[in-house]
Amino acid sequence: MYLCVMNKNERIELNVQGMSCTNCALSVKKTLEKQGAENISVDFSSGETIFFKPPQQALSLYIKSIEEAGYKVANTQSEKNFFTPERKFLFCFIFTFPLLLHMFIHWHILHHPLVQFALTLPVMLVGFPHFAKSAWNSLKNGIPNMDVLISIGSSSAFIYSIVGYVLYRHSPEVSNYLFFETAASIITLVLLGNLMEHRSVRKTTSAIKELTALQKVKAKKIQTLNHTETIQEIEAENICIGDILLVNSGDKIPVDGKIIWGEAYINEAMLTGESIPNRKGINANVIGGTIVDNGSIKIKAEKIGNDTTLSKIISLVKSAQQNQPNIQKLGDKVSAVFVPIVILISFLTFILSVVFFSVSVQQSLMNAIAVLVISCPCAMGLATPTAVMVGVGRLAKKGILIKGGNTIETLAKAQYFVFDKTGTITTGKFKINTIKTYEGISENDVRSILYSAEKHSSHPIAKSIVEELTETAVQMPLHKIIEIKGKGLSFSDNENNNYLLGSSSLSGTNQNEKNKILLFKNRVLISEIFITDELKKEVKETISALIKKGITPILLSGDTESKCKEVAALSRIEKVYYEKSPEEKLQIIESYSQKGITVMVGDGINDAPALSKAHIGISLSNATDVAIQSANIILLSNQSLYPVYETFAVSQKTLQTIKQNLFWAFFYNSLAIPIAAAGFLSPIVAALSMAFSDVIVVGNSLWLKVKKTN
Repeated sequence: MYLCVMNKNERIELNVQGMSCTNCALSVKKTLEKQGAENISVDFSSGETIFFKPPQQALSLYIKSIEEAGYKVANTQSEKNFFTPERKFLFCFIFTFPLLLHMFIHWHILHHPLVQFALTLPVMLVGFPHFAKSAWNSLKNGIPNMDVLISIGSSSAFIYSIVGYVLYRHSPEVSNYLFFETAASIITLVLLGNLMEHRSVRKTTSAIKELTALQKVKAKKIQTLNHTETIQEIEAENICIGDILLVNSGDKIPVDGKIIWGEAYINEAMLTGESIPNRKGINANVIGGTIVDNGSIKIKAEKIGNDTTLSKIISLVKSAQQNQPNIQKLGDKVSAVFVPIVILISFLTFILSVVFFSVSVQQSLMNAIAVLVISCPCAMGLATPTAVMVGVGRLAKKGILIKGGNTIETLAKAQYFVFDKTGTITTGKFKINTIKTYEGISENDVRSILYSAEKHSSHPIAKSIVEELTETAVQMPLHKIIEIKGKGLSFSDNENNNYLLGSSSLSGTNQNEKNKILLFKNRVLISEIFITDELKKEVKETISALIKKGITPILLSGDTESKCKEVAALSRIEKVYYEKSPEEKLQIIESYSQKGITVMVGDGINDAPALSKAHIGISLSNATDVAIQSANIILLSNQSLYPVYETFAVSQKTLQTIKQNLFWAFFYNSLAIPIAAAGFLSPIVAALSMAFSDVIVVGNSLWLKVKKTN
């Protein structure tokens, strides 16, 4: 259940309750349009309704119009109704159960028409208005929904029973004209079905709820007065930018910020899927919602409210769950004309049964009512959104963010996966492989010179070497450090020895081996340092798994031929493109895109144009970069390549689930309606069947949570 939220841009987010099918959503949308709302998005399965309103219009006007259309808006005064959906069902069940008993137990009192009427009347007074009001408003909007079928079916049985009793109350055949139990059972069973459906649908949005729960945390705000620190406990929403917060072991970090004191091991599993805590110290960025496993830190709040990484992640997940794939359009088109067609079939069933098949009026009426209540447009409407919500939610829990529901359908049909090399297939962090020494210098001395000199370089290789040697190398005093653009560094030591450190181009030859660093002392080569860029975890397994699913993997890089071919061989990638400029990369992506659906996997920054050019762009980034990513899919952890395969596999399972749901929905209706029209099902059995058809669709979608991808 979502709170009503209005931001500066007049964006309204409501949770509308009582919608049961696609036509209900269309009815709400049309109601809001009449009040001047724009950019309306209504998801009947979750109830989430988003729109933009003119600033001069009061929000209460929109809520009132929605409720006049037969629906309820959560977290408003009108929601405080005694008859909640659960209570309404229980109330109706108490009166319906004795009516059903009379079919099996021959108690004289239960067979009395007035007793049956007295038991049915409370059900019609409490349960029927919900369906009738929704049905009437949907008809006024020109979009008849499922409640029209329920209203016609139950009211027909109720009115026919009253008329039958009035006309034949003195006849021994009066019981043949009484169908009070049918009227009450239809209402009660549909209420039960709606209750089960809504509870099941709520489970499909569990990922959103779990992420939202991470935002609900108390913070320890540090206040300094007369050089004395005091700690005040406040809610996360009351934090201001610049506040200093204390976070101890076991605490959730309340907002995004920067560490200004202390160090800690921080568990980011709930955002990135990475189970191993990260060690972070002063000046490191931290993300709200993550947990301090061990240690104590003080942070300065930098992003609060809707600007935090967690808020943006929640927004992305919500957007993806609401943005339905193209395959949904088929279900929506059928749902739009479904109700009028069913009413026509029901009417023809009654007429044809009486006129051509000599069936009694009573039985013909029951057949017509059975047609009305067994048909289920909800199943078609639920088929796609529930599967998308579960699929997107499952990936979100693994630190995989999808932009747009249609991304899932496109990715599931992919044929080519194009991978960048550095930072995607490889870690992007270079390590020293071997050190060759000359002129009597020791390997430890080389390491000390490397560590001391590379600290003054901003090159990625230099940063990786410094990080590797931090624990083992000894700091040397160096002087006159000058960076030689494109080549390396020059510097001197306390004994006025001059050094050159850098790429193989320093040797004066035409060879430029990117995996080798040279160290000269007084123009004499004293060491060759060979570096390597390691493969990411599970690269071979990921590529092999994609190949087994019929994917053609491709390596596309600007690096040298030898390096690219070496990495490709280790990764089991056969198609390799090397030494390609950004323009050439775009041309290659375009050529593959013309052959079939192409996915580009890159670091999200250097590969932004290529990611945009492909049908689907997958960015291996980190959580703090969510806001600037233009890719369709963002992997919040870049430690392993396996999430790329998992995203593809879950997308395929999601599309498969959607197709299964749609097949069931069409199969159920195409089979159930003729059976009901032929008189093989009573309205009570028909209502029960309809109630459970929705649950089957939602249940199949929930099964997606645990389906194996291997």
